[in-house]
Amino acid sequence: MLVGLALMAVPLLVAILTAVLQIRDLGDSGQKIVIQGVTGARASQALFGQIASLERTARLYEVLNDPKLIDVYRAQDERLKATREQLHGQAGPEARQTLEDLGDLQASIATSVMSAPVSPGPQAAQNLSSRFTQLSALVERVAQQSNEQVDKEVSELQQRTQQARKRLLLQAALLLPLAVIAVFVLTVGVGRPLRQLDRAISELGEGTFTNPIAVNGPHDLERLGGQLEWLRNRLLELAHERNRFLRHMSHELKTPLANIREGTELLMDGAVGELDSNQREVAAILRENGIKLQRMIENLLSFSAWQTSSVGLEATEFRLRPLVKQVLENQQLTLLSQRVRLDVHVEDVTLVADRGKIRLILENLLSNAVKYSPKGGTIHLMARASALQLILDVADSGPGIPVEDRDHVFDAFYTGRAARSRAVKGTGIGLSVVLEFVSAHGGTIQIIDGQFPGAHFRITMPIRASAGDLALITSPKAQAHAA
Repeated sequence: MLVGLALMAVPLLVAILTAVLQIRDLGDSGQKIVIQGVTGARASQALFGQIASLERTARLYEVLNDPKLIDVYRAQDERLKATREQLHGQAGPEARQTLEDLGDLQASIATSVMSAPVSPGPQAAQNLSSRFTQLSALVERVAQQSNEQVDKEVSELQQRTQQARKRLLLQAALLLPLAVIAVFVLTVGVGRPLRQLDRAISELGEGTFTNPIAVNGPHDLERLGGQLEWLRNRLLELAHERNRFLRHMSHELKTPLANIREGTELLMDGAVGELDSNQREVAAILRENGIKLQRMIENLLSFSAWQTSSVGLEATEFRLRPLVKQVLENQQLTLLSQRVRLDVHVEDVTLVADRGKIRLILENLLSNAVKYSPKGGTIHLMARASALQLILDVADSGPGIPVEDRDHVFDAFYTGRAARSRAVKGTGIGLSVVLEFVSAHGGTIQIIDGQFPGAHFRITMPIRASAGDLALITSPKAQAHAA
């Protein structure tokens, strides 16, 4: 890709370099003409002044016959000669010839002045005046010829400028289609693979590992696409390994947990003898924590199964109120130990849904509310039918959900700041399981503010699962991790 861009840039660079060289050449020529014109004008003005001084000195010498004036004349004659030679180096051919004539006449006048008699006659003085007049005329001709030379060079510079402008316009006209083609090639050849890369990176960031990444375009971008495909496969392997680990560990934990719960129940039933109050309290604690641990393992198993396969809804018709009563009975010991009050208002709604998943939804929301409610607090559990929708609210009187945690509370294995500060931490997948199962039923879950002081979750879902919900359904997050 870089080689292609370099090849497309070569004509543009050549055109720019040519334009820079032409502009520099025209600028140098213009500067030379300006310097030449100014120098010629100054030298011509100097010649006029020096000739006038020379003529004045010669006339004074004729009148005064002072030998010192001869020295003055010689010095002025040398200055005139130096100015003439300076102008000769910058003048054109015609002006040089005129300057040579001027030099001959200057030398003749100098010879006449220095060899003239002490008292020249009127004829000699008139002749000297005429020769100085000729000298001034030659200077005027030099000035005129210098101006004509400058005008000629200016005209040539204008022609060259016009030609350079035409060449630049022609180059621009030739390069414009090339630029259009280059933009089109970059848009099609680079823009499309860049969009593919952007889409692939977005999918990886969202946790979607099922779509293969294929980038068609320049070799560099294709290689980058290959690296992203390797990263996708690696992330997919890690997701499988994580889910496999969760599944295996959960199954391994269920057997000893079942034995612990069975032994606890035997103790509570007095199978090995009656227990006193202290022993019964310890057995109750074991039983309560065994139920908590079982719920965590069920969450792990449900989450792992939902993430690794297309799990469908086992929808049946059942009444909601008995299910809520069963969930509350399972949480009875925890509620009593926390001295949490219940405010339950559940309409006797008949649902067509997956009873086991609705039970897990209620258990996780209630367990979450108990965990964050202070001792003596109140948990509100309300359910009502609105048209064909079930509205389920679970709220507590705890600290609520911080704003910075709300975008992540439904992420798997995420524990908020409040949870991290507690002595006993959960797995961080309870609310994730709730979101997965609610989405599977075609519902939504929201965090509501203002009605209760603590966290308030509201679930809205169909009372009767549709035909599409009864098929094999996975939520967007499940699809993101499915094999």
